Amino acid sequence: MPAPKRLRQNLALILGIGIGGAALAVLLLPDREMLHARGPMNTGHENLRCEYCHQPARGNLRQQLQANARYLLRLRASKANFGLQRAGNPQCLACHDRPTDRHPVFRFNEPRFQEARSAIHPESCISCHLEHRGVRATVVDLGYCRHCHEDTRLKNDPVDISHETLIAEEQWNSCLGCHDFHGNHVMKTAQRLDDAMPPERIRAYLSGGASPYGTDKRHEPREEPPP
Repeated sequence: MPAPKRLRQNLALILGIGIGGAALAVLLLPDREMLHARGPMNTGHENLRCEYCHQPARGNLRQQLQANARYLLRLRASKANFGLQRAGNPQCLACHDRPTDRHPVFRFNEPRFQEARSAIHPESCISCHLEHRGVRATVVDLGYCRHCHEDTRLKNDPVDISHETLIAEEQWNSCLGCHDFHGNHVMKTAQRLDDAMPPERIRAYLSGGASPYGTDKRHEPREEPPP
């Protein structure tokens, strides 16, 4: 091979390695985590740092690779975290732990909610609030209340159209028009179905829009998790 051609190839290789190394260095710089995030942060999380939710996984790189290789060979029951731990309930509740939550995730671990767990996994925060999607909630079906409330009966029903009638007619899209799922907004519950918020406003809210429930909250989230 002629020397000039080999020289050009070596220079191209060195240049490529240099550019790749420089790009990697930029990605690893502090305050540059968003450059390699899986997607935009969800509504309200725009100012969070990655390490608030993602901690280093257990073990070193070799151990993590070996564990996942064993999983692929069916010699291990579950995958191992690679690089960083998966974010889940502990990370969410570090900032959003509310003693007055109407639907705390731990409650859904009770045996009576087995069917709901199989259908929508309400025991996991990220089943409705999967991160890096640029929205407030990733759930699309407003009718998920049916998984737990098909037998709801109220002795003194305060609504002009009874809950029993709404359930019989499968009007599940109306639930969040009167009820804030977590009960964290300070609001007055509608007593006439015509005064309930329409599903379009609820969907816009879940997609990151303004809250139709108002801005007053019983518990504000922590700005960062406790040490």
